[in-house]
Amino acid sequence: MIITVSGPPGSGKSTLSSRIAEHFNLELVSSGDVFRAMAKENGVDLEKFGHMAEADPAIDKEIDRRQVELSKTKGNFLFEGRLSGWLIDADLKIMLKTDVGVRARRIAGRENISLEQAMHDTMVRQESEAKRYREYYDIDISDLTLYDLVIESSVWDQDATANVAITAIKSMKEKGLRG
Repeated sequence: MIITVSGPPGSGKSTLSSRIAEHFNLELVSSGDVFRAMAKENGVDLEKFGHMAEADPAIDKEIDRRQVELSKTKGNFLFEGRLSGWLIDADLKIMLKTDVGVRARRIAGRENISLEQAMHDTMVRQESEAKRYREYYDIDISDLTLYDLVIESSVWDQDATANVAITAIKSMKEKGLRG
């Protein structure tokens, strides 16, 4: 079985992905983890590699290529990343939608920065990523029609959000629809 979990920063992707992967014994592949591994391969820290990625689209494309290649192997995976749903042929594609104010509060809390800074950084990042995804892949990241399940994760807490997704996956498996 292959599942993707996508969503903007602060939507709860990592938390949900961990819970689903653990519940269904799936190997979790995070685009962030791939990014960190590539930084290590290049012998640079994350900040420097981030600057390198901004200047060189080949880095983002390599992260995506590695995930796509891995998804073609036989195995049970959960791919977590903003473009995973667009790039990977999955049995189930999940998108977390979350109000930008809620996301900024979450980011401010986890990164120990002001809410104003988190809101600014979130908006700048969101605009930058939307532009890059259009340029690199002709993807409109705001188009949610390809997702099988869209969860508004500002409505429920982490447990309830996970329960919604896990219930959907169980139902899918029981009915033999996919996976």
